[in-house]
Amino acid sequence: MNLRGCSAQILSHVLNDGQSLTAALAHGLPKLKDSKDRAFVQALCYGVIRHYFALDFMLSRLLSKALKQKDGDIKALLLIGLYQLLHMRVKSHAAVSETVAATSHKPWARSLVNAILRQYLRDAETLQQACASDNQAHYNHPSWIVDLLRHDWPEHYEKILHANDQAPPMALRVNLLQGSRAAYVDDLTSQGIAAQLVDCCETAIRLDQALAVEQLPAFAQGRVSVQDSAAQLAAELLEVLPGQQVLDLCAAPGGKTAAILERQPALAGLLAVDVDQQRLQRVTENLQRLHVHADILAADASQAAAWAGNRQFERILLDAPCSGFGVIRRHPDIKLLRRADDIAVLQALQTRILDNAWQLLKPGGILLYATCSVLKQENEAQIAAFLARHSDASEIRIDAHWGISRPYGRQIITGDRQMDGFYYAKLTKAI
Repeated sequence: MNLRGCSAQILSHVLNDGQSLTAALAHGLPKLKDSKDRAFVQALCYGVIRHYFALDFMLSRLLSKALKQKDGDIKALLLIGLYQLLHMRVKSHAAVSETVAATSHKPWARSLVNAILRQYLRDAETLQQACASDNQAHYNHPSWIVDLLRHDWPEHYEKILHANDQAPPMALRVNLLQGSRAAYVDDLTSQGIAAQLVDCCETAIRLDQALAVEQLPAFAQGRVSVQDSAAQLAAELLEVLPGQQVLDLCAAPGGKTAAILERQPALAGLLAVDVDQQRLQRVTENLQRLHVHADILAADASQAAAWAGNRQFERILLDAPCSGFGVIRRHPDIKLLRRADDIAVLQALQTRILDNAWQLLKPGGILLYATCSVLKQENEAQIAAFLARHSDASEIRIDAHWGISRPYGRQIITGDRQMDGFYYAKLTKAI
């Protein structure tokens, strides 16, 4: 199978059908039996999506007329060819010839792909200079996202945009029920895997190079999980104590659920709720691998009265649905699939879930509001409005040496300490 052709099929599902890159890869990669082939195709797909706006800008300059919608696969191939020539250690003649070979299903496109890629090689410097003068091509983001980030973070937006375009580091959460971080680093070192302790999170390790989880010592036995350092902070901030009842809202795929249970195995109970039954299956699988237990419920967090009954909880984690603007480097298709009017819809959903969650919190309890976003309207503005609505709510300030202290909550800017962009606010209910 031509690997460029396989990559083009996967990318077409994202660019033409609006499918997430994760879903498209999950469908396309199993067709490839060789792990190196899968890694190459995945690198191509992530690279093209990550650099889409610059690649698309240059392609529009190279084409004399736009391709027809039905030829989205040929456009994907052209983008793949340009990405290889710009960003991969593939010899130019091999990049061109292999990409041209992937047009065998549409013979008319052979000469077009060949001509466009060779023209790029002749005009590369001019085209790259032209990108610098175009807002979207320069930042590799749609203008509306650039504008939002510039408005919210005039001193940081370029750093955020740059971090979004980089491949993220691979961070691990060590299960301290099974041994210390230092011991696990020793295990990694003995196998030639370089890793560093993360100083701002007591469970986190960051690998120097990403690798398949099958290569991690005792991964299958639950010794370690893959989770960004910023996400790991949630379990620590929640301050769970023995004998408490904990509610984890919007819990799938279960990384934070598991982290809470690893941190405090003597809970009276933990209920993990998510609206997506299919994603809850991943929660079950993760908990089984880690040998911890939670009750799992498929339910709408914004309609708590329908499922919670009279239950109340000493601790609630609300990992709110959000724009995902803090994890674009992990999910670069957000730049293509998210729409400007999504933000207000998400903000309204966050408000409903937050108000519902508050009714389930015991007096004196703690609710931790979290997002993987860097937008103020989803974060500090959301908490300001919540506190104005609820006279029995007050904020517990987060004193930490990570992130930026905000009027409400604490914000991690994407790339700070190599972490994802995350926001946390800690609330307590009056007794």
